[in-house]
Amino acid sequence: MAPMDSFGRPQTVLLLGAKSGIGLAIVARMVGDGARHVILAGREPESLPQPDFDAKVDHVYFDAAETSAHRKFFDEMFETHPAIDVVVVAFGVLRDQLETEAEPDLAIEMAEVNYVGAASALLHASKRLRDRGGGQIVVLSSVAGVTPRRSNFAYGSSKAAVDFFARGLAASLKGTEVRMLVVRPGFVHTAMTAGMKTRPFAVSPEKVADAVVEAMARRSEVIWVPPVLRWVMAALRRLPSRLVDKLDR
Repeated sequence: MAPMDSFGRPQTVLLLGAKSGIGLAIVARMVGDGARHVILAGREPESLPQPDFDAKVDHVYFDAAETSAHRKFFDEMFETHPAIDVVVVAFGVLRDQLETEAEPDLAIEMAEVNYVGAASALLHASKRLRDRGGGQIVVLSSVAGVTPRRSNFAYGSSKAAVDFFARGLAASLKGTEVRMLVVRPGFVHTAMTAGMKTRPFAVSPEKVADAVVEAMARRSEVIWVPPVLRWVMAALRRLPSRLVDKLDR
């Protein structure tokens, strides 16, 4: 079994995407609930600010797009830190839709990071957790991946792909002690969305973190943040595309 405490709370958390505002909020909430060790993984570990966590914090190098190095990374992580019981997959790239249409390489970059990189990380993390007895994976998806929209279909398609992949992987993990939580937030006020037009039902990273920790306790597999977005997106899927386009302006 995973080395969580007697109440099932995580003790050692690996965050992939050390600059993610949502990821850091999730980790901070877990530390508040008793996590004692945090490993922040990103492309520039030496430049990351030291978070105000009441826990031991390590910074390590990780590049989501460098999938050929992922096997070595996870081998070293679980050898050096065998007590990892939660892996949070929070990295991602968000490009302006019109820019991706003008410069296709930007859309390819999003696909390589948001989907290919995430799929690789999910496979490696799940294998290591399964081999050592169990644990929890949290992966950040998005409501952008639910219904194609003119304003962000390049980004949305990459999130739709990782959402599909994570849910399929979760099905393959049935009968093991490894749990998968797919998180579908709407618009979240973070550095990545700064300057963008806000959307209805926008939330803070802390609201997402609260929902994630509560969902982990319930052993949920998919959550929407805020929950009302489940019904909003269900309604949008039933509308003609021309009406969706008008609402998306």
